[in-house]
Amino acid sequence: MFVPLTPLRFLHRAMDLYGSRVGIVSGDRQFTYAEFGQRCERLAAGLTSLGIKPGDRVAYISFNTHQLLEGYYGVIQAHAIVMPLNVRLSPPELINIINHSGARVVMFENDFAGLVDQLRPACEEVEKFITLDGAVAQADMTLEEVMSLGAPRRADIFSIDEMSIAELFYTSGSTGTPKGVALAHRTLYLHCLDVVGLFKDAETMVDLHTIPLFHANGWGRPQSSTMLGVKQVMIRRFEPGFVFRMLQEHKATHMSLVPTMANALLNAPDVGQVDFSSLRQVMVGGAAASPELIARMEAAFGCDVVSGYGLTETAPVLTTARQKSTVTYENDGERHRRHAMAGWAVNGVEVRVVDGAMNDVARDMSAVGEVVARGDHIMECYYKEPEQTAAVMTGGWFHSGDMAVWDEESYIHIVDRKKEIIISGGENISSIEVEKAIFAHPAVFECAVVAAPDEKWGEVPAAIVVLKPGQSLTKAELMEFLGERLGKFKLPRMIEFREEQLPKTGTGKIRKMMLKEHFWSGMEKRVQG
Repeated sequence: MFVPLTPLRFLHRAMDLYGSRVGIVSGDRQFTYAEFGQRCERLAAGLTSLGIKPGDRVAYISFNTHQLLEGYYGVIQAHAIVMPLNVRLSPPELINIINHSGARVVMFENDFAGLVDQLRPACEEVEKFITLDGAVAQADMTLEEVMSLGAPRRADIFSIDEMSIAELFYTSGSTGTPKGVALAHRTLYLHCLDVVGLFKDAETMVDLHTIPLFHANGWGRPQSSTMLGVKQVMIRRFEPGFVFRMLQEHKATHMSLVPTMANALLNAPDVGQVDFSSLRQVMVGGAAASPELIARMEAAFGCDVVSGYGLTETAPVLTTARQKSTVTYENDGERHRRHAMAGWAVNGVEVRVVDGAMNDVARDMSAVGEVVARGDHIMECYYKEPEQTAAVMTGGWFHSGDMAVWDEESYIHIVDRKKEIIISGGENISSIEVEKAIFAHPAVFECAVVAAPDEKWGEVPAAIVVLKPGQSLTKAELMEFLGERLGKFKLPRMIEFREEQLPKTGTGKIRKMMLKEHFWSGMEKRVQG
């Protein structure tokens, strides 16, 4: 029997098997899976009544809320494409993305009503701006008004083309043409099956949505947690005190973090008063973690902490650093080292590290190559960008642009992005390796390493460092610390200490290109080595 593969089947499963269970917690509201499913069906009926047609794009400008999660199902039930936008992008970036996508509807939280004033005259194809909250002057309708239209009913699964696009995520929009990653119903369905195979004791899971849902398919949690009937607690905006409160109040068992989020929790003043006893696993991804960070998280949270790796283009999970039956940890240091790696492939994908001729590089944790992947949950294309799609989809493999080493057990360790490798005097230096060494110092709160110009070597590593409150550290002390951990040619030639936190993207990644421009533009305020 052929039944189309679509995430809507996960919603139906949750409604049928867990209908009476509280499934979604958002602010002071909570919904059973039956109630959540009914709201998704009402949204689909309302959008259809508004004239939304198959393939139309429905954009969301929202933090993590139940309304945004409803869009993951209601929009695609209307045969449209849900498009969560990064709320921390600038107005010009959002205008560029909305116009490139041709979105017909923009849903927004009232926090962004002022932004809508700027979007409306610049986004002529948008027919309706719909508030997710109470009526405001910037909105044509409220979400509840949309939900009152039409006759809600369960989706006809057989009306879904599993190869049609369900979700659209834009990876950038700051310069030139933005890249919209198109994910099909089938892709999302298979990604979910591959991810849920990693979960244990799903019947008692409580998942904190700490990662923004607009980031890389919410790491697959909107599908996987729904399929399993897991209680999903929305973390509207990441703030350590609120995360701690929600974790304790709902006895959360799982959460996902990027390293900057983890660092913020570890350095929160009240972390020592938090009861973490319910936590079973924390997944770290979005940027490379260090063994020291994994060890600190384990000590503070008292649970399993593992890294994962993937891209928006891969829906996103490709690998995790879960334990492998053929690997034995000799000690805690070895376990922390492996748990900080990208890990090994999840079901449904093949992952390799290759040279420029597509040959596997040596599995010696030394030879550097590019990560390539193929499998069930790689994107369909970059939306409206056939040339950019062809550039990364070559020879039947997706080219990630991430440089890595690997070992005989197929554990992958990301060393840098192609664009961020520092080439100094002909030597390749991993900015991530230097960052991990700096972060290992107990006085360091966060850091970034970028290439800076040098007349003799072409470019050299430059470090920007933020210290923990109340800590002191000199350049000489840091260099002595690093000298025991890095080869001489890898040591930073410039070190700059800053008091303010480093600039970050909407998903918590440090904006290294912005920091790099600081050095290449000839700005002063630097300490030369």
